[in-house]
Amino acid sequence: MSEDPQALAASAARTLLDGAGLPGLDLALVLGSGWSAAADRLGEPLHTVELADLPGFSAPTVAGHGGQLRLVRTPAGKVAAVFTGRHHYYERRDVDAVVHGVRTAAAAGASVVVLTNGCGGLDPAWPPGTPVLIRDHINLTAATPLRGATFIDMTEAYSRRLRELARTVDPSLPEGVYVQFSGPQYETPAEVRMARVLGGDLVGMSTTLETVAAREAGLEVLGISLVTNAAAGTTDAPLSHQEVIEAGRAAGPRLAELLTGLVAVL
Repeated sequence: MSEDPQALAASAARTLLDGAGLPGLDLALVLGSGWSAAADRLGEPLHTVELADLPGFSAPTVAGHGGQLRLVRTPAGKVAAVFTGRHHYYERRDVDAVVHGVRTAAAAGASVVVLTNGCGGLDPAWPPGTPVLIRDHINLTAATPLRGATFIDMTEAYSRRLRELARTVDPSLPEGVYVQFSGPQYETPAEVRMARVLGGDLVGMSTTLETVAAREAGLEVLGISLVTNAAAGTTDAPLSHQEVIEAGRAAGPRLAELLTGLVAVL
C-alpha cells in the first residue's frame, strides 16, 4: 500500500458505514481457516459488501476464506463486522494489507476484535477440531505493522477479561501460545521443535501482526485458534491445506456455537 495506511483505513470505514447507514461498529470478528461456517449465525444481517469493493482491500486468494464483510446486529444489540476472509503476510509480504481489516474496524469505532485462525497443534491433548484460546504469541515473521518510534505495550496482547468471558461460553477451552511463521510452506519438524523450546503450543501463518495493529489502535483482542492438524514431526502424517479445510468443516458446528455464544456476551 502506497497510501497512508491510517487514512486508507478511515476511507474504508467511511465507505462501509455510509453504505450501511450506520453510525459505527462495536466489535469485529476475523474468521480464519475453518471458521467461516459460523458467519451465518452471528446475528441479524444488516449489510454485506464484497471486501474488494472497499478502499484498500482485495479479494482473498486462499481456499477456505470468504471474500465478504458482513455487518450484523448481535443478540446483545451490538453492531459487529464479520470479515469472512483475511490477507496473509505470505501473499504479498505487505504488512499494511495484512492489518488493513483491523485498522478499518478500529476506524469505524470497534473497541473489541476477535481474531480466529486454523493452526498446527503441538500438544497431543489437542486433536484436530479443538479450539484453543491464545494467551500470548511469538512473532517469527521479522515484520511489524508499526512505523518509526511507535512503542506499544504487548504485556497483555490478548485480553484476560475476554478469555474469561469466553470460558463462560465454553469452560473447557484450553489456552496456549501461538507462534506465527511467515509461510506459505508448512513448518519443518525442526522448526516445530524450536517453537516448542521457545514456549509455543500452536503454529500458524496469521494473527500476530493483526494483534500488534489492534493494540496500536487501542482494541481489546480475543484470539482463538482451531487446531486443524498435528504440527509437522509430531506425527508421521504429511501436511496439506485440504486437511485444514476438512478439519474446519468437521468442527464447524462447535465453532459456530462458540462464536454465537461469544457475540451474545461480548
